[in-house]
Amino acid sequence: MIKHLVMYKLKENTPDNRKALVEKFYTMKGKIDLLVELNAGFDIVGSARAYDVALECVFKSKADLDAYAVHPLHMPVKEYVHSVISEAHSVDFEF
Repeated sequence: MIKHLVMYKLKENTPDNRKALVEKFYTMKGKIDLLVELNAGFDIVGSARAYDVALECVFKSKADLDAYAVHPLHMPVKEYVHSVISEAHSVDFEF
């Protein structure tokens, strides 16, 4: 299994913008079969220190993570994310 954790800094950090980004992430839940688990929010440990929203995805393998990056259902979400964030930081963990 591989855990993909991404933390995002919003261009405008407001409660509505945080909520909108989290809701956008959840549009992928259950629709992309590569995802074993998806969590998003602004309460994930560590995200509040320097970032506004965190996304945590779990995949069966690195190949699934790579496939997710170019998945057709993920692409519109990525476009939206790029329009509202100023920076992001990602970390992958294998377990």
